[in-house]
Amino acid sequence: MAAEIWLWIREQVARLFGSIGRLFVKLWRWFTGWLGSISGSTWRRVVLAVPALFALYILIGMPLTNRIDDTLPLDVQTPSGGSRTVADLSYLVKRETLYHAWVANDPAFMPGWWIDNTPNFQRGMIGALSRFAFELRDQIGRSRGSSSVDKDLESAAGNLAKEPDRWLIDFSTSMMPTRTSDSYYREAARSLDAYNARLAKGDAVFERRSDNLLATIDRIALDLGASSAAIERYIGEHAGGVLPDFGADDLFYQVKGQVYAYTVILTALREDFASVIKDKELSSIYDELLRSLSAAARLEPLVVTNGARDGVLANHLSMQGFYLLRARTQLREVSSILAK
Repeated sequence: MAAEIWLWIREQVARLFGSIGRLFVKLWRWFTGWLGSISGSTWRRVVLAVPALFALYILIGMPLTNRIDDTLPLDVQTPSGGSRTVADLSYLVKRETLYHAWVANDPAFMPGWWIDNTPNFQRGMIGALSRFAFELRDQIGRSRGSSSVDKDLESAAGNLAKEPDRWLIDFSTSMMPTRTSDSYYREAARSLDAYNARLAKGDAVFERRSDNLLATIDRIALDLGASSAAIERYIGEHAGGVLPDFGADDLFYQVKGQVYAYTVILTALREDFASVIKDKELSSIYDELLRSLSAAARLEPLVVTNGARDGVLANHLSMQGFYLLRARTQLREVSSILAK
């Protein structure tokens, strides 16, 4: 029943966007006719046309640019002998910077600057991927703590750590054109692919030890704990309003991007550390953990509301926080078993 209702809602939304598209066509025809009726010089027409065309460009571009891709599971090919986690990490970076548009650094003259859900989703995702890349570089990709750091993993971690909103012009760093955030991320993906190719040949290290999985689980739990605290603090300070709460919307989608990335990573780690999970008899609790994270990652209300905790209006941050708290508890259970 719920699936049928959701399908009906999606059909109505699709019809709405179709109607909006037809309206834009009518507006364009009216605009071109009106422009042709204006008397005076060509420059006068240009002065009137440019702002109107820009507004139309932004209005059409906003719904086309807004894309929240929370696909689960990923259909990614892992090289024989390579790491599924590294393959998924590389794919997510390429998906958001090559296959989709990286809009978190869009300037004001591009549609991505005028929307907030997709940029916040991407910021949350890249933050999680960056933190895991450092774990990969410092723990999983080294034989022991005293061994040398893999150069490809070091390059990937450094590039993924770049701030997500850096565009071609960034006066805070230089008066000259600079590299965009997404160009650094694409380079990180190439480094990850190079590492995975060497790993498949036996020329790189991916330590599938229980202590490495434990350290990674603990790092993810801490990161999700910080997000859970941010949600609790925001609800405590702002819940109960009836007007649109754009701050709640921003926080919701940033956490959603973070949780989605960690869901992908932990799903892939289950495959890479299959022997550890089997030996420690973690399969059941680990699968419960993935279900909790998936539920948080797939939340996508039509409008994010921040109603009172006991009010009629929904509080979507509370629902997201519930799944985060449940996932953190399960992460701690996994950690305690791995530590034995």
